[in-house]
Amino acid sequence: MSQTEPVIRVEALRMRYGSTDVLGGVDFTVRLGEVVALLGPNGAGKTTTIEILEGFRMRSGGEVSVKGTDPARASEDWRAHIGIVLQSWRDHARWTPRRLLAHLGRFYEPYSEPSRTRPIDADELVSIVGLQDHADQKIRTLSGGERRRLDVAVGIVGRPEILFLDEPTAGFDPQARRDFHEMIRRLADHERTTILLTTHDLNEAERLADRILILTGGRIVAAGSADQLAALVTRETRVRWRQNGRPHAIHTRDAVGFLRELLEATTDEITDLDVRRSTLEDTYLALVRGHESGRGDEAVAAFEEVVS
Repeated sequence: MSQTEPVIRVEALRMRYGSTDVLGGVDFTVRLGEVVALLGPNGAGKTTTIEILEGFRMRSGGEVSVKGTDPARASEDWRAHIGIVLQSWRDHARWTPRRLLAHLGRFYEPYSEPSRTRPIDADELVSIVGLQDHADQKIRTLSGGERRRLDVAVGIVGRPEILFLDEPTAGFDPQARRDFHEMIRRLADHERTTILLTTHDLNEAERLADRILILTGGRIVAAGSADQLAALVTRETRVRWRQNGRPHAIHTRDAVGFLRELLEATTDEITDLDVRRSTLEDTYLALVRGHESGRGDEAVAAFEEVVS
């Protein structure tokens, strides 16, 4: 496929369970080497979308292409180029991480390429995910965070070109989460791995993602960078401060200019200065609540005006 074509293309994707439409016309694309975060409340259809793209679930309608292939009819060769980290994984509890990764890695050996050798060596991989001190422990003895690191290692053992991550850092401690974030950026920046992840951690999405999609009401209601989405709620910045002990607050579109004028115009004591822009969390909550209250189209229209 052409380097300029989207690696993932989703058009009018629909999914119905009985009489309930979970996905009612989802459209988006993901480019080569891009990290995209899919956000949404519980039940919005994030995992369903991911599973359709992985080829694990048949869709009710619409068109889906991943690396130029419909996942519903994908070959083993296609699967060898895809990495998957599920919300949960079952395997042999008596195995060790090193043994499991070496065993799984053998599947990818026939698909190795000069530009992308497969698999990643098991010893290298346990080091990448921070399990070198636990490489020869029984998997059943690992902690929840260690077990999740192993899940990530299983997902990348074949050095995938496209990586799907469903709530990848659930159960991670802060250091493990930071190490994981660095690994994801390294995969995207240095190996041009295309990554689509779901998460409930908005800080994680803001830190990792080149672009964020918000899924609610069965469709994508907003897409853009964290800064673009933050601008959806308000383009103004809130500035709070105390002047001679008295509290003040304003909203302004030019916080830097306002502060320069404030400090140049007064000799009064300025304390407790706080400058706060709208955050991704503000945007996310506003969009989700808007759709739940039936005012979602107004929010989408406002977003389109902001980014146009």
